[in-house]
Amino acid sequence: MAGKRGKRYPRDFKLNAACLIVEGGYSYRKAAERLGVSTESLRRWVMAFRASGDLAEEESPSAGKLRKLQRELAELRIENEILKKAAAYFAKESL
Repeated sequence: MAGKRGKRYPRDFKLNAACLIVEGGYSYRKAAERLGVSTESLRRWVMAFRASGDLAEEESPSAGKLRKLQRELAELRIENEILKKAAAYFAKESL
């Protein structure tokens, strides 16, 4: 489909979206859902801003730490739900 273009976004919007991923610790999917854009657009914007020097090449240490802590929190929530269900099951069996 040559010549057909999607919606155009202002540069500031693209830069802020890219910052959500690089500095804010958002995943591409989560940021795309929140902003109403495609994940592929976000990937292109991040690559373009990194190439131009407007964004850091690598994520900041705090963003990496935040991402790690978010993953750990998600895992702990899942484990907590499993333990709650197990406790309810064993409490029911002991009656």
